[in-house]
Amino acid sequence: MNSDRVFRKHDPGAHPDFYRAEAAGLEWLARAGLRVPRVHRVDARSIQLERITETAPDAAAAREFGARLAAAHDAGADGFGCAPDGFDGQIFIGRRPMSSTVHASWGEFYAIERVLPFVGIAVEAGHVTARQLPDIERACALVASGAFDDDDPPARLHGDLWNGNVLWSPGGVVVIDPAAHGGHRETDLAMLALFGCPYLDDVLAGYDSGHPLRPGWRERVPLHQLHPLAVHAAGYGSGYGRALHRAALATLDIGERT
Repeated sequence: MNSDRVFRKHDPGAHPDFYRAEAAGLEWLARAGLRVPRVHRVDARSIQLERITETAPDAAAAREFGARLAAAHDAGADGFGCAPDGFDGQIFIGRRPMSSTVHASWGEFYAIERVLPFVGIAVEAGHVTARQLPDIERACALVASGAFDDDDPPARLHGDLWNGNVLWSPGGVVVIDPAAHGGHRETDLAMLALFGCPYLDDVLAGYDSGHPLRPGWRERVPLHQLHPLAVHAAGYGSGYGRALHRAALATLDIGERT
């Protein structure tokens, strides 16, 4: 194997499931039509991946990526919160363990398994204050109540779809480092928006051509950013705690107007 074509990640202290979860997520997304790096080898302490040659973003590649992302979401998942098919180990977002407990309703899953656990860590770290916490908890209670549930079935999510995990290659967009699980399609799109993605409007146009988005999805972006903001508040400081609080207030405001 040509070492120039392989990207190896290695950590002797990694959780035994860490790299295996990554490989399982990549395979699950690839089966749904997303471009991902080929996994050459994986074990408990390392993963060897195809090295991706990067190029400049462009509108055509963005539109194609959006259409592929819609199709991947449409490939579905066994439930809200489920791990990739065939994987029964621990899943992660970044380095943090993430629940794969399945819930029948999206709102209950999202609040209980994707937002509140990381809020607790952020509070302990001092990144979410006693003044901010009640509003965040009220927003989570509203979400868990089913106020934002719809009839969309569980989507096959990348789960950590920020700009750094979107690589622009000569053959099209390749996604890396998934936190793959079953969730709501708008969550992946909200994370793309959170940290900025080149040609995002074209990505969204391509997505909408493959699966038209529900009315009001733009208004719901803060709701779907609660999870990534809680994860970042847990590890990256009070600035993310403030952003999480703003998203919680926006979520409460949406609830009052619907």
